Amino acid sequence: MPQRTALIAGATGLVGSLCLKQLLDDPAYAQVTSISRRQTSASHPKLIQKLVDFDNLSQLAPIAANDAFCALGTTNAKAGSQETYRKIDFGYSKAFAEFALAGGAQQFALVSSVGANARSRTFYLRTKGEIEEVITAMPFHSLHIFQPSFLMGSRTEQRAGEGIGLALAKALQFAFIGGSSKYRPIPASMVAAAMIAAVKRAAPGRHTYLFNGMQALAMHSTPLAG
Repeated sequence: MPQRTALIAGATGLVGSLCLKQLLDDPAYAQVTSISRRQTSASHPKLIQKLVDFDNLSQLAPIAANDAFCALGTTNAKAGSQETYRKIDFGYSKAFAEFALAGGAQQFALVSSVGANARSRTFYLRTKGEIEEVITAMPFHSLHIFQPSFLMGSRTEQRAGEGIGLALAKALQFAFIGGSSKYRPIPASMVAAAMIAAVKRAAPGRHTYLFNGMQALAMHSTPLAG
């Protein structure tokens, strides 16, 4: 079975760094190219790091890859304004998806958020929903959208209020059953594993995964599609 090549954006973040590590450890992938604004701490013979200005990503020569993984994201507090936040979460994600298409990527995995909705009154959820819709309209063979709630894992930076929210969510996990299970906190490593497993399946069309779907993918990954 031929080996795959991958592109990843957001590899310096929580989910992205774990996705990068798992891709590098996966024998199915012969080469992984990280598209990032700053160097990652990862080092591996299969890894190529491209430091880019996402505002001018279209000027970079396309990089051939089978699969693309997008874990770009920031917070309003870090961005400093809604305009800057949207430029990163929407604009940079859109630019990366277009860049991946130009390189021939057939599978695209996107980290979004539970509750994402392009018609939401909440700016954060509306932005996530809008990028989902834009990438859905692109001609990928398969699009995999992951909608986690609180992410568990070690961040390089602490997000304001997130620690309190995560502690509360973990304490109330027993209440997140049935339709509410999508709000359960989830290990970032599980999201990363689910992304890779879904892309390996290469099922055509758009697929959206909440907590239960991500858990199932991570626990029951399938062989790489031919």
